[in-house]
Amino acid sequence: MASLELVRGDISLQEVDAIVNAANSSLLGGGGVDGAIHRRGGPRILAECQQLRETRYPGGLPVGQAVATNGGDLPARWVVHTVGPVHSVREDRSDQLISCYRESLRIADELGARTVAFPAISTGAFGWPMDDGARIAIETVRAADTAIEQIRFVLYDAVAYDVFAARLP
Repeated sequence: MASLELVRGDISLQEVDAIVNAANSSLLGGGGVDGAIHRRGGPRILAECQQLRETRYPGGLPVGQAVATNGGDLPARWVVHTVGPVHSVREDRSDQLISCYRESLRIADELGARTVAFPAISTGAFGWPMDDGARIAIETVRAADTAIEQIRFVLYDAVAYDVFAARLP
């Protein structure tokens, strides 16, 4: 089973094999984690994302799926892009959020990654409540059948860090 670690900071600075990007479906950058990864990672990540849009995902990457690109200028070798669901009070989209974590780990396994850094997927602009997002993230990666040795949750602020810390023994 992978060891779990919490870090407060900028995910784009993490020295791991793969960084998970909370991407938007266009794969072409955006705000938050997505923007930080694209800005720091440089044009090679964007070029590979554009190629994915032209070939495999002309309509964009579907929610809950994941795809990898090179790490560009990041300290990480790869970026695993996943599109989280927008939170809804009318519809339970938990399975889509669970899929983001599972699919990201599956892709990282296929790449041969041993260390992976995750953000708190969907808990920013997509409005997922932090406590529920932390519960889903931790339960899902703990239950995953993966060869990953270390999973790091990189949380941008103290509030997110404290919520995740309260869920880890």
